[in-house]
Amino acid sequence: MATICDSCRQHLKNFMEWIERASEDLLEKIKEFFKNIQFCSCLKRKRTKSDHRNMPVLQQHEKEAAQEFLQHIEEASENNVIDMESLKALQTLAASENPSLQQSAALYYLHISEELKSELPEEYLEPYHNLLQSSDLEVQRKTSLSLVNLLVEGNVNKETVVQIGLLEPILELLGSGDATVQCNSCASIASLATSAFNREVIASEGGINPLLVLAKSYDPRVQQNAVGAILNLSRSEKIQHLLCKEKALPVLILHLQSPDSEVQYYSCAALSNIATNPHHHQSMLQIGDGILLKMLLSLMSSSVEKVCCQACYCLRNLSLNKNIQADIVTMNCLAQLHDLLKFPSVNVNEAALTLLRTLADNHSNMDAIMSENILNTLGKLLLVHKTNPGISYLGATIIHKLARSETQQAFIDSRCAAALLQALRYFSVNTETLVHVTACIAELTKQEPIRTLIIQELDVNTVAHLLILTAQSENNDLSFQAACIICHLGVHEMFTLLLRPHTKEIVDYILHFLQHQEIRFQHLGLLTLRNLNKDPYFVAVFDETELTVQLRRVCQQTSETQELLQAVLFHNNEEQQKHQKTNENT
Repeated sequence: MATICDSCRQHLKNFMEWIERASEDLLEKIKEFFKNIQFCSCLKRKRTKSDHRNMPVLQQHEKEAAQEFLQHIEEASENNVIDMESLKALQTLAASENPSLQQSAALYYLHISEELKSELPEEYLEPYHNLLQSSDLEVQRKTSLSLVNLLVEGNVNKETVVQIGLLEPILELLGSGDATVQCNSCASIASLATSAFNREVIASEGGINPLLVLAKSYDPRVQQNAVGAILNLSRSEKIQHLLCKEKALPVLILHLQSPDSEVQYYSCAALSNIATNPHHHQSMLQIGDGILLKMLLSLMSSSVEKVCCQACYCLRNLSLNKNIQADIVTMNCLAQLHDLLKFPSVNVNEAALTLLRTLADNHSNMDAIMSENILNTLGKLLLVHKTNPGISYLGATIIHKLARSETQQAFIDSRCAAALLQALRYFSVNTETLVHVTACIAELTKQEPIRTLIIQELDVNTVAHLLILTAQSENNDLSFQAACIICHLGVHEMFTLLLRPHTKEIVDYILHFLQHQEIRFQHLGLLTLRNLNKDPYFVAVFDETELTVQLRRVCQQTSETQELLQAVLFHNNEEQQKHQKTNENT
């Protein structure tokens, strides 16, 4: 037998390797083919429009049920079409093989879904099993639409719908060849997925993949409801992992460019939910070489308010990753945020502040934020929305962080101090907003130039309100921060003049703090006393009150504490020395 040369042998080897690779690719293609077509309606139970020429002959019990049902509906009042008398007839009509009878039942459900003002009895959901699985297209359309209406209006319990087994036929209808049925089925899943319990069941029943298939539908209604259902499912941390595994990320990112603003919003909100878990960040940014950030920054300029807001929230979640945050800042994000702070919409303002707050957490972003002259805009925004807790809370938090930077002149030039002082009077003492506002002012009063500016903005009413806040025994943080403001400002003569009409309140506040169980309160009371003692007026006042008695008690407690501390330290030293000698002898 003739032998082949080395060159031909190599060519043959290469050919065999190519055949092997091609076989693997073919196997993957076959698997993908079957995965894609398994949801097609033609592979499920046949659902074709019935041929009325071959319509099944009505059974006697069906005729009787239809007649009784029709008579009952005609005699019933408009507001009394739900009763147990019609239920048995409905069950018979729904179970019939005759499309006309099923259509009658489906039409009845569609009617009550549009008129019902109360909850539909659970028994009335039973006929849906047969109607949703009908082979008649019109029955499918009317039944699925009526179920959507009942779910959206809250006329049925969402968990009950799943528990009685209606989820399976709804999922089957996702594979219908009819866009209307697909649209209604997606809407039903979207409504059911607002329940945490239902989300887990939908995912376990294989609902994610068909929804992703329909999210790529050419029918805008189907696409919108499918993406809406994916959004509701994405609220579950467990399902977020499944969505990433099922390759939902490319679909959602692609839909950020959709001409439909609802699809844009749903996709952006779903991505925002997924981005709450830092483990998904790398996967999200790998798609399209990091195109997600560019798309989100583009959506910040959307004319649709909720899309713009959701883009900010998604970027906020992504910016929890310091590496991603650096990319966001370098992509001109701060300039866009500055524009959104000037936007005449409170929702947009809050969304922009939420992202800015996260960026301000990182000290390395301070210079970039200050260079955008954002403080001036923040001050104006707080003055305009001084009664809005969301704006005041976020604004105060951001200013508090920026106040630690070395750029004091920017604060002096802005109206932030005046805005924060105004905000003091507009919120309940039980709100977290007020705590953040007072904490921010307290931080600003630590710096001399800003402290002077704050005193110039103060009036008698604001000072009186600060003293009221120090007495909030149920909110220690608020009480402490308000006292910090008074303590820091107490070194200025202008401020002590404002305090003089409130002598009793000052004495009560200091006395309360000196008697407080927490050391930080006692310490703050002493500091305030020291600062105000520089004013001869308060020296005279304090000498005539119980403060002197309390101060002696504090001194005595301090002396006793010092003695006990020294005794403990002395005892510990003796024990250590004994232990050391024992070790040396050993």
